[in-house]
Amino acid sequence: LRFHCRECGRGSPSDPRLNAVDATFLRAATPDDAEGIAMVRIDSWRRTYHDIMPDDYLDNMEVEDSMHMWHRVLSATSSKTSVFVAELDGDVVGFAAGKMLDEPKFGLDAELAAIYLIPDLQRAGIGSRLVTMVAQAQQAQGAHGLLTWVISENKIARAFFEKRQAELLIEQAYQWDGIDLREVGYGWRDLTLFSPH
Repeated sequence: LRFHCRECGRGSPSDPRLNAVDATFLRAATPDDAEGIAMVRIDSWRRTYHDIMPDDYLDNMEVEDSMHMWHRVLSATSSKTSVFVAELDGDVVGFAAGKMLDEPKFGLDAELAAIYLIPDLQRAGIGSRLVTMVAQAQQAQGAHGLLTWVISENKIARAFFEKRQAELLIEQAYQWDGIDLREVGYGWRDLTLFSPH
């Protein structure tokens, strides 16, 4: 998975989004969240990548397929994976997922595999809280560093990471379902950055 969150900063005190933020509850995901996670993921892809990926690919993304995948992930008993959701009025409005890597990459042993948030709640601090929850969960599993991947043209996501002290590690070509893209890898080598103060 590649990072797709478009959040980039926290809103001003007069920002009406902050009322919704105050009512947003962050928690560990359960298999019952699979459909909500899938809906947020596909909506995020369509909004973020409409100028980057072919329209027919985005139009043909199926919530049901994504839901089944996330249900499998959330039903697994592995302690190597962590998934958290942001919930507002009973609906999933965002999520983030992390996992331990089988082999370290760039000296990092865990990955922030996904983070998504509905547009109305972006740039209000929820994305940062979700990333922190994943980092802390992976650190509890023994992780010392966290890697994540971003499609190169996703400038808002890149700014999000750079603002949060992520190190740019590499830029390279890759394929997603036969589509030629470029990606950049970011990482944090010190997860104590995410520890409560």
